[in-house]
Amino acid sequence: MKLLRYGPVGHEKPAILDAQNAVRDLSGVISDITAEQLSPQGLEALRKIDLTTLPVVAQPGRIGTPYAGVGKFICVGLNYSDHAAETGAAVPAEPILFNKWSRPTGPNDTLVIPQNSLKTDWEVELGVVIGKKARYVPLETALEHVAGYCVINDVSEREYQIERGGTWDKGKGCDTFGPIGPWLVTSDEVADPQKLGMWLDVNGKRFQNGSTQTMIFNVAYLIHYISQFTTLYPGDLISTGTPPGVGLGQKPPVYLKDGDVVRLGIEGLGEQMQQARAWDAALLD
Repeated sequence: MKLLRYGPVGHEKPAILDAQNAVRDLSGVISDITAEQLSPQGLEALRKIDLTTLPVVAQPGRIGTPYAGVGKFICVGLNYSDHAAETGAAVPAEPILFNKWSRPTGPNDTLVIPQNSLKTDWEVELGVVIGKKARYVPLETALEHVAGYCVINDVSEREYQIERGGTWDKGKGCDTFGPIGPWLVTSDEVADPQKLGMWLDVNGKRFQNGSTQTMIFNVAYLIHYISQFTTLYPGDLISTGTPPGVGLGQKPPVYLKDGDVVRLGIEGLGEQMQQARAWDAALLD
């Protein structure tokens, strides 16, 4: 299944994409797509619905986050060896973990450059949505805890992240730095999360062109590893790292400026498009 939500911010309605890529409204069946619907039982109930009985949404307009109430937003740094090389960092011996503080935004919502920022960067990443509680999970059963997958743009302010001291989090959690979607693709439709092509363009120029096949730590290992430090619950989201081609890695570096258009996607999981805008509080909330 491909689950999504459409409508104005704060008033999104639940929907599902049918085999003909038509958006079908789910609001007559469930009030919203929440962590409860992402459990194995919740997803099984949705699979039993005859989609032909659901109304078609001819013009869905804005697409929101694919589910409401995203829980912990945990990210993995330097999880592609060629990305580590382009940033001048050593390949990590264990996964590097950090958190995003930002409220996730829809896949095509405006990307607001923080006030006084000079180094706002892009990163296409595979998102892993947890559907079943995971605590000290064995590696061999780790993928059983996945509800589905989605596209994430792990937007990063590199000065805040690298030059301002402390942890990476302050460069990762700025407002609008968490676009996810356009939909959540349930795990049964992703045969192998380690064989997904991924790409990102800025103003029509291809900067990132990679594959999840080159992750240092694969999805199963990340779930296993993270569950040693914190319990994962339905609705928690893991962003699994980015392939090379980020702005920081260009020679000289290239960063987003007002008016730039970012397009990104992952094979089978859909595409995003954001326009970067200079700081303006009116663009938020």
